[in-house]
Formats: sequence, structure tokens, C-alpha cells
Amino acid sequence: MKKITLSKRVLKVSPRKSKPLVLTKRSAPANQPSKTKATTSIRLMIVDDHAFIRESLRSLVDLDKTIEIVGEADNGRKAIEMVAELHPTLLLMDIGMPRLNGLAAARQIRQLAPDVGIILLTAFGTDQYIQQVIDGDIHGYLLKDSPSSLITHAIHEVAKGNTFHSPAISRRMRTIYNEIPSGNGHKPPMKLTNREIEVLQLIAEGAANKQVAGELNISIKTVEKHRQNLMDKLRIHDTASLTRYAISSGVIDNMVQTLLPI
Repeated sequence: MKKITLSKRVLKVSPRKSKPLVLTKRSAPANQPSKTKATTSIRLMIVDDHAFIRESLRSLVDLDKTIEIVGEADNGRKAIEMVAELHPTLLLMDIGMPRLNGLAAARQIRQLAPDVGIILLTAFGTDQYIQQVIDGDIHGYLLKDSPSSLITHAIHEVAKGNTFHSPAISRRMRTIYNEIPSGNGHKPPMKLTNREIEVLQLIAEGAANKQVAGELNISIKTVEKHRQNLMDKLRIHDTASLTRYAISSGVIDNMVQTLLPI
């Protein structure tokens, strides 16, 4: 009888089934996911040919700990190269830049990396630029006189997959949409290839064929062919007229006009 009672005590003393209660401690680090969220950031590239603007934007963005600046570029061509290397979430990019403007660069980046968000930040809100933004499916268009809070808000909205434009730009976009005729009388804008736009900008900036060839790493003969194609498409027969077209269509900044022999 004693053995029986002793074995009962052993059964009572071995409550190993209570050990699984330790598993409930997994719920203790409930704040762990919030730490992961805090470390995720928007990978931003700043593209502007003015160092002062880049520094100002960097100082502004640095105040937001959810945004990480992964690179800076001073022209559109360099931006394209860096996007392939750095894989940013989005670009905050000027329009009027030498070598390759922001609109032309955005067009190529959209083909290279369609998931990258693009916000154009410029001093100009001309209809030529706005029309190209509409045609190019750009995610954001901000004027450089926008308050800092609007710029950071736009970055977050575009990073979420939304579009965001300055209020003045949004109003003008609606007007442009309403002005487009619905009938066959509307003449669509001239479509140039990416390479033709690059050649056009360099020609309008005063580069000779040899300089264009060196800049784009193509032969002089190829440059001459692109130049001729441009003139045929646009029905233009001299460099001065090509330059005027580049300015009027927003390929180069209007401010460059005073520096060019027209």
C-alpha cells in the first residue's frame, strides 16, 4: 500500500505538462514589430544641378527620420546611372538641368525602373512642362516655393503609391484636361525618341557634333543622323530654330535662352 501512495506522489510531483506555459512568453515582446517599422525608410535620391538646393533639401529631409538620402546627382544622365546602382524608392528631381533635363531623365527612369517614384521640383509651372508631366505619368510636380511641410508630405504620398502636385499645378492640370478637344481636330504633340531628346538638348546648349558624340558615347555619324531626323520630324532646317523649339517645348530651361545665340 505504501508503494501505491508513493507512486501517486510521484505523479503529482511531476507536473511537466505545466511547462508549455512558458510558450506564452512569446507574447511578451509585443513591441517588437513596431521596432521593425521604425527602421524601414524611404530611400530618396536628390537630383539638382545647384549644390545649394541639394544642401537645402538634404537639411529639410534629414529632419524626417523615416527618409534616408541614398544619393545625389547634378544632372539627369547621372541620375539614371545612380538609379540602376542604388535602387531608390523615389527621386526628388529638378527639371532644368544641363546634359539631360529632369523630364527626359524621368522618361528613361520610368522605362528602366517603373516602380521608382518621381517628384519633379522646379521653379517653373509652364504649360509645356505640365503637359509633359501628364504625358509621362510623373507621380509628383512641386514648385520650389512650396513650404517644407508640403515637400515632405509629397514624398510620403508618392512613396505610398499616390500622386501629389502643388495646388497651383493641380489647378492648371485640370484646366489643361478640360481644354483638350475631344474631336479629331486636336493635333497630338510631336513624339521624339529618348536619344533624339538627348541630342536636341545638347545641340540647344551649344554643343558641336563632336561634343555630342563624346557626351553620349556614339559616333559623329550617328549624331548627324539624329540631327537630321530631328529636323525632318520638326520641319526645322537650322540650329537656331532647333534651339527655339527646345526652349518652347521645355527640353531646356527658359533661363538658358539668354546664353544661347538665337
